[in-house]
Amino acid sequence: MIRVAQRQISAGAAVFAAVLWMVLLCNVSFFSNVFDSYPASPGNIAFVVSLGVLLVALLMLLMVPFSETRAMKPLLIVSLLLASMTAYFMDSYHVIVSTELVSSAVQTDSSETLGLLNLKLAIYLVFLGVLPAILLYRIPVRRRKFAAALVAQLKLLAVSLFTIILVLLSFNSAYASFFREHKPLRFYANPIAPIYAVVKYADEQWGSERSLPFQQIAPDAKQVSAAGKRKLVVLVVGETARADHFSLNGYAVPTNPRLSQMGVTSFDNVWSCGTATAISVPCMFSVLDRAHYGEQRARSTENVLDILQRAGVNVAWLDNNSDSKGVALRVPYINYRDRANNSVCDVECRDEGMLEGARKYIAEHPEGDILMVLHQMGSHGPEYAKRYPSRFNHFSPSCHSNLLENCSEEEIRNAYDNSILYTDYFLSEVIGYLNSVSDDFSPAMIYLSDHGESLGENGIFLHGFPYALAPDAQKHVPMIFWSGEGYGREQAKTAGKGFTHREFSHDYLFHTLLGLMAVDTKIYQPELDIFANG
Repeated sequence: MIRVAQRQISAGAAVFAAVLWMVLLCNVSFFSNVFDSYPASPGNIAFVVSLGVLLVALLMLLMVPFSETRAMKPLLIVSLLLASMTAYFMDSYHVIVSTELVSSAVQTDSSETLGLLNLKLAIYLVFLGVLPAILLYRIPVRRRKFAAALVAQLKLLAVSLFTIILVLLSFNSAYASFFREHKPLRFYANPIAPIYAVVKYADEQWGSERSLPFQQIAPDAKQVSAAGKRKLVVLVVGETARADHFSLNGYAVPTNPRLSQMGVTSFDNVWSCGTATAISVPCMFSVLDRAHYGEQRARSTENVLDILQRAGVNVAWLDNNSDSKGVALRVPYINYRDRANNSVCDVECRDEGMLEGARKYIAEHPEGDILMVLHQMGSHGPEYAKRYPSRFNHFSPSCHSNLLENCSEEEIRNAYDNSILYTDYFLSEVIGYLNSVSDDFSPAMIYLSDHGESLGENGIFLHGFPYALAPDAQKHVPMIFWSGEGYGREQAKTAGKGFTHREFSHDYLFHTLLGLMAVDTKIYQPELDIFANG
């Protein structure tokens, strides 16, 4: 048990101690990145020290208003825990705790969370967060009367503000360059950056747009009748796949041996709406483009699946990921991470198990066109080796740890490429099944990943960077199209003959699906239908 002296300390001293602890011990990544931009020299060292002082003063400005109140200790304890966890992820994966990452973390299920747990995280959390939090909780803080407390707070705020001004004036030219040329560095300031991300996320969730009424769009939507077989479209939503690791797009490693023999069309210049599943998946099904997308606006507006279903298309969402991120709230949904539904499970349930559900759904719907969404587990990190059965461990040596920093670049890349190899197999099985039912249907498949992944380039791992700062590896995604004979839409049949290198994005999926399913509505924009512009 931790014992502390019963001597009381002032609230200001408690705040300063906690702030100093976080700045000195939880900002290794921040100062490491700063030193990369400002190599060691007497002038640069003095500037970096001033950054530390500035960070302390800024945190004091944030925390002091809560000192002398009952909220002080809970706030500091939460900040210590947040800073310790942020320090772990920044130091280990060099990620930035952005709003995208917060949104993704909030919507991550328990099994994905377990995949991130390890001894190193526990050490960070205990020694940088839990122990100082316990110490802070047990230390008695001197209570002052209102007037005295207010005076003490104003003094601390004045000192903090004076310190900030003094630091900025003393290194004015250095800070002018820092804020102008090194903007990304501010995202590593811990815990200021994660606190900002959490507050921004909370505002997006419970701010002014929270009460938006649900909006129906495209009330005029209807299918255009056409002679021929029923349409059967399977949309495979990939997970964490990057375009430059598909051999179909020129990657030297043979990650697509099956698809390369199946006459598919690969679009090699496609860009995601976000860098995390929680953003990209709702965005790609929304009528809102990336520039105007907002999570609450999207949730309060019908998506393309709603429109297709109302127009008469049989729509279903089969999910082997965490969930649909709100997209499939109003269409049939089946969870294939549940072993009761998925017959292909070992260390985890496999994507290919969704095919059995697809067969069953089709058999149960003898009339009308069908659109099925298969949401993959795909290449979700950091445990890439768990994303494929052992028989797909083709590229070796491969990393089998969630501590990517303990693996070599080759091992990480091989494990990731094995997961892409399994996706190649899964997609080939989807196409094989669609071919087998081509006597009864005009079949087609679209594969489109939600976002990419950093595999250690420039020391960055995983995904979830702010979009403007994210490397292309997190935004450049693969898209593959296949259609059977007699699909019934000439543009789809000839897709890829002259425009596979054109730039497309998730913004096109909404209108492309309307076009593929022959749904007519005023909201449809043919210029955003990939296959209407071939």
